[in-house]
Amino acid sequence: MQVHSFTFNAFQENTYVLIDDEKNAVIVDPGCYERHEEEELQSFIEDNQLKVLAVLGTHAHIDHVLGNQFVMNAYDVPYYLHEKDVATLNAVPQYAHLYGFEGYLTSPQPTHILKGGEVLEFGKMKLEVLFAPGHAPGHVVYYHKESKQLINGDVLFQGSFGRVDLPGGSMEVLKQSIFNVHFKLPDDTIVYAGHGPTTSIGVEKRTNYIHQF
Repeated sequence: MQVHSFTFNAFQENTYVLIDDEKNAVIVDPGCYERHEEEELQSFIEDNQLKVLAVLGTHAHIDHVLGNQFVMNAYDVPYYLHEKDVATLNAVPQYAHLYGFEGYLTSPQPTHILKGGEVLEFGKMKLEVLFAPGHAPGHVVYYHKESKQLINGDVLFQGSFGRVDLPGGSMEVLKQSIFNVHFKLPDDTIVYAGHGPTTSIGVEKRTNYIHQF
């Protein structure tokens, strides 16, 4: 599985396009908001002749859903989100203007509700859905076992971890997710974070700041 990243919106959120060797693709956490960001994503898809099959949400904070409407309209694809983060999604219009996103178009509702533990298949890609709350109540991560790649959203960052001071956040729950979900994966698993650079499970097990809590 190939992973291509874009960094979008004022929160510098990482949007990921996952691609199999038959040019099937899924888009994880589309954060494109400005027109030039939408065009950048669309041009990449067109230039590489990709067939977009789905939008996957790790969670539904504003910076990770700004592009949902655009992507779903452009490619007529389903949207996957955990059942416990639907309320998070529906709260976004109440505060979008406070962050300067006055033009935010309300995201479509998820068409596929996740519970955690599913294995999703798109073309030749098999993604394990791992429930990893703490940053958001319905946060999930997507693990591609064959290539040892984890699309991790805002749970684990290089040297750090997701904030827990937003509604539904919990430091204790986040720690459980990191230690009982992430750190159970192979050390050479590549971690694609919702913000900042990639890292690996092994590096974070040795050096992450979470160990001080």
